Amino acid sequence: MLIAAFLIPWDMQAAAGPWEAANQQTRHYVAEVMQSRRIPGLQIAVVKNGRVVMSESHGLANVENAIPATPATRFPLNSASKSFTGVAVMQLVQAGKVSLDAPISRYLDDLPEPWNAVRVQQLLAHTSGLPDIVDAQGLVGGGSEQTAWDAVTRLPTEAAPGERFAYNQTNYLLLSRIIAARSGMPYADYIATRQFNVVGMPQALFGDSYDLVANAATLYSYFPRRTDPGDSAPRLSHWFYDMTPGLWAGGGVQTTATEVAQWLAALDNGSLLDPTLVRQMWQPATLDDGSDAAWGAGWQVTQEGKERRVAAMGGARAAFIVYPDRQLAVVVLTNLVGANPQEFIPAIAAFYGPSRP
Repeated sequence: MLIAAFLIPWDMQAAAGPWEAANQQTRHYVAEVMQSRRIPGLQIAVVKNGRVVMSESHGLANVENAIPATPATRFPLNSASKSFTGVAVMQLVQAGKVSLDAPISRYLDDLPEPWNAVRVQQLLAHTSGLPDIVDAQGLVGGGSEQTAWDAVTRLPTEAAPGERFAYNQTNYLLLSRIIAARSGMPYADYIATRQFNVVGMPQALFGDSYDLVANAATLYSYFPRRTDPGDSAPRLSHWFYDMTPGLWAGGGVQTTATEVAQWLAALDNGSLLDPTLVRQMWQPATLDDGSDAAWGAGWQVTQEGKERRVAAMGGARAAFIVYPDRQLAVVVLTNLVGANPQEFIPAIAAFYGPSRP
């Protein structure tokens, strides 16, 4: 496996200096993980105390043509895109244009009657009880996005709002429509204007693996093809996914690890959102029985011992985890389905310790 590392820019070196020992540990560990998990290409970025202290690219963006991953290589975030939607909703809360406790019928017309009482917070936290517009075969109904919308609105609800957690793409389709209705601009334009442009994310855009995107990493997997015999040995193959515009709020962002890290730093310093609302966004929602749900507002929220972890994961190949109590965040983007970086990010985070230098 070719490992090509592109080191952090000069303007980040001052921030990286006190953490160079941790960065070196990370480099060695990433090389080991890429070899053991057979990951073709990877980007990693680390934010500590509100500054990007490491940002590197390793391996190949495209295996068959031996094209190295570079800082400009775009990787899909897939479901980790939901964190950007969470921030967008909280920005509208800050502007007084959305209430998390409001029923979604306040902002959207022509919903099925059983959907009207669902609250905005329940969409964000996947506690709405709504039917999912995506199933194991893709969009329900097997046709266009409009066909899927028509189909899902005829399905019964799966639970009462707030009764239980159930991960669901319908939630984020509705959130994209709320963002558009309350901001006065299409969802993608709002995210670009109020987040990408504010942070400085020129590589960030929306799309999927069928779109013609410059500098996009080629996606791979070792999963067997449907036509392979059951005893076939794993082999690296192309992987494709379809993400229609209505679902971009739940999985459409393509960007770089450096840009995600800059975005996380902007969340830390208040450039995107008031810190009190960031803390609220990262609190788990409460179910009707008083227990915590698995998500806050667009983010998975977990507890490891006494430490809080706030995570965004997508496509089994992209993840970033924030450790608010340590002022630490780690971003890992790969082009291998099944790499599951959320499984090895905690080991990287351990290199950076709990204390400031």
